[in-house]
Amino acid sequence: MRTFGFPEFWFIVQAAQWTLALSAMAFVGGSILGLVVALSRTSESRAARLAATLFIQVFQGTPLLLQLFLIFFGAPVFGLDINPWVAAGAALVLNSAAFLGEIWRGCIEAIPRGQWEAAHALNLGYVDRMRFVVLPQAFKIALPPTVGYVVQIIKGTSLAAIIGFTEITRAGQIINNATFEPLRVFATVAALYFAICWPLSLMAARMERQRAKALTR
Repeated sequence: MRTFGFPEFWFIVQAAQWTLALSAMAFVGGSILGLVVALSRTSESRAARLAATLFIQVFQGTPLLLQLFLIFFGAPVFGLDINPWVAAGAALVLNSAAFLGEIWRGCIEAIPRGQWEAAHALNLGYVDRMRFVVLPQAFKIALPPTVGYVVQIIKGTSLAAIIGFTEITRAGQIINNATFEPLRVFATVAALYFAICWPLSLMAARMERQRAKALTR
């Protein structure tokens, strides 16, 4: 039986790169799809609003773990050869898009109605209204909660361990199976997640305080 030493510790630390890579994939993909969802939710088209609402209800109303299982084990049923990396990325992108889309929808709707009416008065179409008037203002409102949600994405990547994707949690499981020292192993895993997430949490809180000060001026 192995003991928990520097090589084991370093193996877990190195797995952090895959946690960060998966988080980046989830955030970038979720941001692109989430923006589409947010714009659909605030669209003048009833069909687009209904489709976006259904998407959000499905992916917010079911556990991320279940979504991982459905994609990873369901894809072969349709003849698709899918690996843990693709399955984890797809599930996290879809899940993140649902939450980011709803966050950004709230930020878009938080823009004062006077701004919308001014855009109408200028005879701007929906695209130009969003591009030049609404979205630049909504971006400032959305920044703090978006940074805060990135923390949830990073922590959510730990569920990918259940389908065999080797990120921090899975690396910890592998080392624990070899050393049988769960306290040291999972304390290291927890410390790594804390080291990654805590600065982002502080950043989100600072942005929120700065926005609150700006509103009181």
